Amino acid sequence: MLICAALCSPAFSLAEAETPAEVRSVAAVDLSRYVGQWYEIAKFPMFFQRNCVADTTANYSSNPDGSIKVVNRCRTESGEFDQAEGKATVVENTHNSQLKVSFFWPFKADYWVIGLDPAYRWAVVGNPNRKYLWILSRTPQLADSDLAAAQIAATAQGYDLRNLDYTKQSKP
Repeated sequence: MLICAALCSPAFSLAEAETPAEVRSVAAVDLSRYVGQWYEIAKFPMFFQRNCVADTTANYSSNPDGSIKVVNRCRTESGEFDQAEGKATVVENTHNSQLKVSFFWPFKADYWVIGLDPAYRWAVVGNPNRKYLWILSRTPQLADSDLAAAQIAATAQGYDLRNLDYTKQSKP
């Protein structure tokens, strides 16, 4: 119900929203609070997640060299889990809000935290060209008010949410 109130209001109109010139990451991210388990609540469909049907998670942990270990998991149609491991490095002078993630050397992708709950309950991750978007939560389900706040953070950055794909999580 709260989602509808936020999404149906004139201020949230997807069709009439003016796209900001550029995507901006949040002012700062405390990596010691950001590391840990995140559940994917929603995403833009993309090729490298084409086999994921449910239970998608991302686990971030600190490496001794200051980089972040990334472990992404998801359940496939067969019921098995697929897993990918990568490494993220902080982009200088971004206060930890922009990272470069690599799963296959030498390729790196932008990982920008563009929305973040003050208590780190949810995060919105995107990239400068608006091709990728994830809404992440510390819990398998996100309260309607928190989901609405995350969606507003994404639309404020010029993301069109009509293609947002919601992820099934089997844990309550």
